Amino acid sequence: MFKKIFILSSVIFFLSGSLLAQRMTRQEYIQRYQLLAISEMSRSGIPASIKMAQACLESSDGNSDLSRKSNNHFGIKCKSNWNGDRSYHDDDERNECFRKYQSVEDSYIDHTNFLMGNARYAALFDLQPTDYVGWAKGLKQAGYATNPIYDRMLIDIIELNQLWRLDHKMTASEMAQFEQRKLGSHVNKKLLMNPYSTRNISLNNGLKTAIAREGDTFETLGQEFGKKPWELMRYNDYPNGYQPKPNEIIYLQGKRNQAKGMYEYHVVGHGESMHYIAQLYGIKLRSLYKMNDLDSGKPVQVGQVLQLKKRIKGR
Repeated sequence: MFKKIFILSSVIFFLSGSLLAQRMTRQEYIQRYQLLAISEMSRSGIPASIKMAQACLESSDGNSDLSRKSNNHFGIKCKSNWNGDRSYHDDDERNECFRKYQSVEDSYIDHTNFLMGNARYAALFDLQPTDYVGWAKGLKQAGYATNPIYDRMLIDIIELNQLWRLDHKMTASEMAQFEQRKLGSHVNKKLLMNPYSTRNISLNNGLKTAIAREGDTFETLGQEFGKKPWELMRYNDYPNGYQPKPNEIIYLQGKRNQAKGMYEYHVVGHGESMHYIAQLYGIKLRSLYKMNDLDSGKPVQVGQVLQLKKRIKGR
């Protein structure tokens, strides 16, 4: 009897130790998801510091039951317009309905869409992406959470962890790095290694991509990946004579007619072109123009909202 109790106690101790070992620290959480927050800032104007602070707070640094079991890192409840998967947890009331996601990336995307699509948060988008204090106070005033010091909690997380450093526009180099580092369960994509190449191949919109290096040409890339130079130029909507620049995303197969997953629209940022946006989401350039009823070659304006998926009739 004593032996059985000892074995059971040992098993419980081992399992408890394993669970504790699996807990993520705040710094580990920030390191893992900060580029995703920066990417969403580039898409929407929501400060990466604010998104990161909210995620840390709402998900307990990725350790809460809601974030572990449902990939919900922002505590967003179902509401009447939610048609996706659901999970039920105790919050302000017992057994409340929360949104459930396939990946952490989907949670970050839906958080952006939730704020952009809700009129009570509209005034926040008039603030600068670097005004994290204004955003924190605005989220509290708009009723994102019931905690009376919600704004102070966000500001403390930002300042203690220097998250304000994230509130800068993602450069082409950072975007390339982000595409290469979209790994793990939080992105729902796998990194692939081309057996004939020394560089990493990643998936974007379900399509194989590589990152251009210094000295690359479409001829050398074609030889490396078994493609014709004209095929790569066509896949990437480049004109004859163009040569890739370092850190540009290069699609190794034809892009799609619309974005995949939860990406529905994009707010044009400073310095962004239709081609840049088409490459970012893996969409054919002509399809992006067509979806938005724009003439080919027409420039876009900062703040302009672009559809990334075909409109459904009746909506």
